[in-house]
Order: sequence, then C-alpha cells, then structure tokens
Amino acid sequence: MSMGKKKAKKTASKGKKKVAKRITPRKSRVTSKSAPRPTKHATSADLRTKLAQLDREIVGAIQARAKLVAEMAGRDDPVALASVASALEDDALSKAIEGSRGPLTRRTIRAIFRELLGGCRSLVRQQRIAFLGPYFSFSHLAALHHFGQSVEFVPVGTIPAVFEEVNRGHSDFGLVPVENSTDGRIADTLDMFTRLPVKICAQLEMEIHHTLLGKCPRHDVKEVYSRPQALSQCRNWLAKHVPTARTIEVTSTSTAAQLANEKPGAAAIASLEAGIHYGLDILAENIEDHASNTTRFAVIGEQPAERTGEDHTAMLFQVEHRPGALAEAMNIFKQHMVNLTWIESFPIPGSDRAYLFFVEMEGHETDSRLCRAVTALKRKALRLEILGSFPALETED
Repeated sequence: MSMGKKKAKKTASKGKKKVAKRITPRKSRVTSKSAPRPTKHATSADLRTKLAQLDREIVGAIQARAKLVAEMAGRDDPVALASVASALEDDALSKAIEGSRGPLTRRTIRAIFRELLGGCRSLVRQQRIAFLGPYFSFSHLAALHHFGQSVEFVPVGTIPAVFEEVNRGHSDFGLVPVENSTDGRIADTLDMFTRLPVKICAQLEMEIHHTLLGKCPRHDVKEVYSRPQALSQCRNWLAKHVPTARTIEVTSTSTAAQLANEKPGAAAIASLEAGIHYGLDILAENIEDHASNTTRFAVIGEQPAERTGEDHTAMLFQVEHRPGALAEAMNIFKQHMVNLTWIESFPIPGSDRAYLFFVEMEGHETDSRLCRAVTALKRKALRLEILGSFPALETED
C-alpha cells in the first residue's frame, strides 16, 4: 500500500472516531461515586439496576430541594421568600438549562422542572392563577404550560374578569391572550391594559392546533360550535370539508366541546384535551388554515419581572393628533437605539380619532438606554405607561 493511501486511511479513521465521540451521550451528573460505571458488556439486568438507582437519587435530590425551599420560606427574609415563592423563578431555571447537554431537549427539561418548581412553591403558599375558562380551553392549557399543575386555577368567563381577579388581589397572577398570528390583536386584552394598573410579568407563545370533535361521523355534522376566533382560524377548512354545516359562536372552545357531547349532529372546534375530557371522537386534527397558527399570552400580576439580561418591555402611549406626532415619537426609539418588536394602534373609546399605541421593545425598563428613551418620549406624550418588563418570549407546543 502506498504512503498516500495509508495516510488517507488513517485520516478517515480519525474522522470516524470524532463522529462517534460527538454522538455519545454524556454521563449523568446525578450518578453517585459508588454507582458502577457503564460497560460495553452490561446486561439488561445491569441497566435496569442502574436506572433504579438513578431514580432513587433523583427523588432524593427533589426532596432535598423541597426541604431547602421550606427552610428559606421559614426565615424572616423577604428576598429569600420572594425568590422561592415567585412564579418568575423560571428565570433562574432558564440559566440552569443553558448548560444542559444530552439527548433530552431543553423544552423537555423545562417541562419537568416546571412541575418541580410549582410543587416547591406550594410549600410556601399555593398560588391562584386566573385564566379565561373553562377548563381545557387554550388559555387553560397555556396556564398549565407556564405554571404547572401545583397551583390553584381559577377559570373566569371573560378577559376583563381575569384583570379584575389580579387587580383586586384575589389571584396572584392571570393569563390572557394578547395576539393571534391569524386574527391579530385581542382587543379585550388591550382595552383592559388601559383601564387597570396591572403589570406584564411574563409572556409565552403557544402553537394552537384545532381539532374537529363530535359523536357522529363527519358527513353527519349539521352544526359546528366554537369561539369566534377558532371558527375564523378554520373557516377555509370548514368550507371545504363540512360545507353544509352551520357555524355557531359560543363563549369558549370547552363550552363547544360540551355542546358537541350533548347535541346530536353537533361538532366542536376545540383542543384535543377538551375532546378527551368530554369523551368525544376525533373527526379531524390540525384543521387550522395556517399551520403556524400561534397565540401569544401575557402573564399579568402586580409587579414586573426582575432583569435577566434577555428581556422585553411593553408600554402604551398617546401623542397629539397632528401631522408628524407619531413619527416624532418613533424617531425617539431610533435615536436611542431601541429595537421595537411589536407596535399596535388602539382607538380610545369615546374619542374622535384619538389612538393609543402599544409597543414592545428589546431590553428591561431599568436599562439606561430605555430610561433615556422613556424620558424623551414623556416630553412628547399625552399619556405614557410602562406595562412591564419580562423575560424574552418562550414558545410552547
């Protein structure tokens, strides 16, 4: 064999070793020093033994964390108490997950830890979370994604009622929809931000997948019930696949599922979870007209979130109704190098062509750059309110 071929063969061999090293999962850090190391010839029984040992260690670590939380809560230290009682403890979790390596995705690890954090917080005080109900609505599913199941959920009938629950101190946090990628802004939510002094503490974006549910075959469906937004997001699919069915608006997708369970020839557009809860058959899945159909939700509370380094800030402002007034306001953000990520105009009820402008921007309200921009904007604005700062958007599916 020539020297050139030997060199090529050696190089190829090195390349294979690099690939094998890259795809080999890292060893778990929770394995104790006494645990036997994995071997190439480990039997299935050996692997089951190691799994059982790891499970015991994980449970022990969870209980140890819960004891520390209980100890911190028992001390007369407001800072320590706030750090374990706040739903915004997820910020610390995000930093811990950043260095995670292994076969599980960060989203999966976040979901596991969300339940752990919620359970630990319940040792301090069980939190009340208001949302647009009833149960198994998309708002309920979003609240589950964000807060976990170790909280007391408070379903209410309207978006204004969610704001009232938080503003009066009846609930610690509320969750409300802000914007849908298909239908745009949620007017009721923007209106309530102008009326009550609640703060946005966090945001999350959730993929919305609609399911046609019922107890009869699809060709026997005479009526389709759902919220106006859900019907709008599926209108093309409905026109093509159930063209003779009458669409009927109701207050929630969960209410629609309940009606589909009770009325012959009725179907509902709702979540898959609602269908399971009400014992309905799946007539069609993912019937939304746009595959990337998402809804952005805001978590509202009394206080904004602490600075994390990757934050957004929301505010509303009003300027004079004259030529160039809005352009002058927008130029302030440009001058101070503030990047806007969202802007929405909203008519002021009872006024003649007067508008409020909702904007969202990169940065925390305590950042010097944002402070300078806000100070300059106040000189031109008739009204300006910071709605809160919060960690950058998280997406759930």
